[in-house]
Amino acid sequence: MSLIPSFFGNHRSSIFDPFSLDVWDPFKDFPFSSPSSSLSTRSSETSAFVNTRIDWKETPEAHVFKADVPGLKKEEVKVEVEDDRVLQICGERNVEKEDKNDTWHRVERSSGKFMRRFRLPENAKMDQIKASMENGVLTVTIPKLEVKKPDVKSIEISS
Repeated sequence: MSLIPSFFGNHRSSIFDPFSLDVWDPFKDFPFSSPSSSLSTRSSETSAFVNTRIDWKETPEAHVFKADVPGLKKEEVKVEVEDDRVLQICGERNVEKEDKNDTWHRVERSSGKFMRRFRLPENAKMDQIKASMENGVLTVTIPKLEVKKPDVKSIEISS
């Protein structure tokens, strides 16, 4: 389920978003491994990265997706379009190689794979998708088709 703006102010609420292809995982916040966490061997350490958060906003000109992918290079992230209307964003952060002489005191940085998919609406210009990455934030911009306003003709009312 995606977070979309609430009708009551600009607060975000958890409302079903029909364009998101995310699968709800009822076990994702539990400390044990969930059946759907097969992307990684670690469960709780990788949950923040495996479940990469993505914002999707619609402006008058475009659909804009922003994903937090700190520490990744653009070569480690893929942006693809499947079946003409499904945007897929995926990537992977590998576990740092361990040296036998190193002593680890804490491991908090997450690693593993992530993949998010979104069904795009009919007004998306699929041939003009642009992606950029700056300061650990991936931005995918998909321009919208111009909506032609209908011609309105006033009709005079006779008595």
